[in-house]
Amino acid sequence: MDESLLKELLLKENAEFRRLHQEHQRHEVRLAVLKDKPFLSDEERLEEKDLKKKKLALKDLMYGIMKDFRKPL
Repeated sequence: MDESLLKELLLKENAEFRRLHQEHQRHEVRLAVLKDKPFLSDEERLEEKDLKKKKLALKDLMYGIMKDFRKPL
């Protein structure tokens, strides 16, 4: 199954995948806000670093769900 189709299916049918995706999107939006700033404070730089780590962890969890879904029964 195509990756984008699988993501669509899981977003519709898997509550955990949907929750992870929504949290990933919230982090993406906040990172975009930080990126648009001409200067980041030390606190904002730390937040940016933390958000990137959290986003990556969420993506790993989402791909784990996708991998499990693809496993043959």
